[in-house]
Amino acid sequence: MITAPAGVELRPLTIPASIDSPDAADFVEMVRVRNRIYREISGHDDHRIAADELLPHYRPDETERRLIWSIVVDDQTVGRVGVDLPLEGDSKLAFWLIELVRDVWGRGIGSAAYDLVERVARENDRTVLQSWAAHPDVPGPRLSAPTGFGDIPEDHVARFYLRHGYSLEQIERNSAFDLTGSFDVVERLLAEATAAADGYRVVQWFAPTPPEFAAGYAWMKSRMVTDAPAANLEFDEETWDAARIARHDSRYTEAGRALQVTAAQHIATGELCAFNELVIGKDRTEASHQEDTLVLKDHRGHKLGTLVKCAGLLSWRDFAPQSQRVITYNAEENRPMLDINEAIGFVPIEYEGAWKKVLDD
Repeated sequence: MITAPAGVELRPLTIPASIDSPDAADFVEMVRVRNRIYREISGHDDHRIAADELLPHYRPDETERRLIWSIVVDDQTVGRVGVDLPLEGDSKLAFWLIELVRDVWGRGIGSAAYDLVERVARENDRTVLQSWAAHPDVPGPRLSAPTGFGDIPEDHVARFYLRHGYSLEQIERNSAFDLTGSFDVVERLLAEATAAADGYRVVQWFAPTPPEFAAGYAWMKSRMVTDAPAANLEFDEETWDAARIARHDSRYTEAGRALQVTAAQHIATGELCAFNELVIGKDRTEASHQEDTLVLKDHRGHKLGTLVKCAGLLSWRDFAPQSQRVITYNAEENRPMLDINEAIGFVPIEYEGAWKKVLDD
């Protein structure tokens, strides 16, 4: 039994068949409040997403079970609770979030929501709980990541995690690139990377992924959880194939979002060995988002990261000329990728903490 403060309800959220379904109102309201919360945290709307564009990401999937509740106070939605349960292998992981509008902080609502998170984790035999949260800079004591890279303020959110038995494992940097400025540096870096990447060529596509690239793209996506810096965080190895790529792509294309993939292909073998993703919503004036970027370990040292990032940005300028900037995230200890971003012109705008707790058996 979860005991919530008087007037507070943790309401399981129905995922509607479409945004026009009769039962879609609660989902639409959840997304509206989500966008408000992110604006309160960051001071901008670059993390905003329309309800119909977020809905495909909550469709049932064989690799993950997504659970979500609206937090309702006196019949008004004020936040949400989410728990994601990977379904590959014998997973012991649960990923979660709790988000509340600032007006209701300090009433014990977050702790009641967290009791729900732990109950769901235990009911599903999950013992490793992990969560990410933004920590806007404020004066006062700071917490350093055990990786030795980066720190965050010991703010209201950090104290919440610490109070509930979590340890800070990693810092992620949120960076932005100005799409309205000069691309001279991007063009120069692309030329240098092209010269260094002898034996490789750039291939690009928009989702849905062409059949000839599906297997290579799937293999690279599967390496994201094994080849990227993860500190002491835990991730299950993932199996990707053409069918999973098709499901992945449809989450973007179904609602009119655009996903561009820029990849480096080894000419001699045809192997795809590096990639970069850029995404924007159906409103092409909103912020763009750089999602996954990876160079396979066996192909590092040829400036392929710079190659795919710069080639992607140059074509993106033509595709989405009204988008103001690109947002991306990187682990603070991922110096090779941050060096590339900084050289291109990405600047840090915010930091997130990655938090972990291991439950007792």
